[in-house]
Amino acid sequence: MSEKYISPAEREYIAKAWRNYASVAEIATHLGKTRKTIYAELRRGQDGEKLDRNQRPAYDPELAQRRFQANLRRRGKPQQAGT
Repeated sequence: MSEKYISPAEREYIAKAWRNYASVAEIATHLGKTRKTIYAELRRGQDGEKLDRNQRPAYDPELAQRRFQANLRRRGKPQQAGT
């Protein structure tokens, strides 16, 4: 997969770092992504109910991956230029 997307391994890193109370800025710097990307990823992996031990919304990398793949399928096949 291209570097445009967050990989499953990067999602696992985000989950581990988030559980260990790393800031969004620290996670973004480590992965070479923007803070906006990390915030969007954290929202993608939240179920809206669970809190982690730090009383922040819990991040589930498997849920985030499923939502990412569903969004790719929903988006469909890219259109060719000039058609």
